[in-house]
Amino acid sequence: MSTKPEPDESGLCVHLDNWKEIKHPKARVCEECVKIGGRWLHLRTCQTCGATLCCDSSPARHASHHARTAGHPVAISAEPGERWAWCYEDEQMLEY
Repeated sequence: MSTKPEPDESGLCVHLDNWKEIKHPKARVCEECVKIGGRWLHLRTCQTCGATLCCDSSPARHASHHARTAGHPVAISAEPGERWAWCYEDEQMLEY
């Protein structure tokens, strides 16, 4: 059984604490929903590979599926005016 690393002195999980560069969305569409003709409510951009995918309120939940299967824990909101990051692995948010 693996354990999650403890947050450091800043209170952030290791994934958010080590996050350095913001990858902004290339387009305001869910890349996977476009392929299957799906729909989305809100978008998230993976901070490892830059993929923009739909949130957990969307039917397909592509962003969280991507985080689990690709091992890419941090995503930002791709919604205009929103400035926050989410770590799917540690379920922690950072406003920036």
